Amino acid sequence: MNEKVEQITLCIKRGKINKASLFPPDMKEQDGADELVKRAIDNGVKPSDILDACMKGMQEIGTLFSQNKVFVPDLLMSAKAMSAAMEHLKPYFQSGEVKRKGTFIIGTVTGDLHDIGKNLVSMVVEGSGWEIVDLGVDVSPEKFLEALQQHPESAVGLSALLTTTMPAMAQTVKAIKGQNPAVKVLVGGAPISQEFAEKTRADCYCPDPQSAADYLAGIAA
Repeated sequence: MNEKVEQITLCIKRGKINKASLFPPDMKEQDGADELVKRAIDNGVKPSDILDACMKGMQEIGTLFSQNKVFVPDLLMSAKAMSAAMEHLKPYFQSGEVKRKGTFIIGTVTGDLHDIGKNLVSMVVEGSGWEIVDLGVDVSPEKFLEALQQHPESAVGLSALLTTTMPAMAQTVKAIKGQNPAVKVLVGGAPISQEFAEKTRADCYCPDPQSAADYLAGIAA
């Protein structure tokens, strides 16, 4: 990986969106992911190499978040930098020159209106190269099944913040596995545990966003 591509990784990891961005303060007036990705494409760097650099940056910030070494605002800025980079890569996704690793359907289960955790997982997983189908909050089992009919090769992520909505999560896992036994189902949220995931027969308990990305990387390999 050359120095310029490595700089893209750094910008994603540090959340440096573009030159006008004041964050992070120590990178003020430096080019950000926006300028660097555009320049790399203009200079003939393979879009797939650029995507790899971006994913590496998201993986590194995701790992730091898992270790409580950075916090939600840092992750949000990295996601914004990633979005700026992805705008330049969109044509290559559309042409098929750069391919996604797969599709990830995600939503907060019925009766739960919290979306912060879901959104953080979405950002990190998208930054890992997956297409995201975000169903939002208060999502019924039927809506997850409908989404799976439209995207049959997808993995599914279920989020819940309230203990009162844990039964809805269990019901949703049961519905998905009943009709689609091969679909991988990931669960996470404040009240969720490994024990609960095993009890519901979910495939993976994700205590943080990076653990979801790591699991998906394993099944995509």
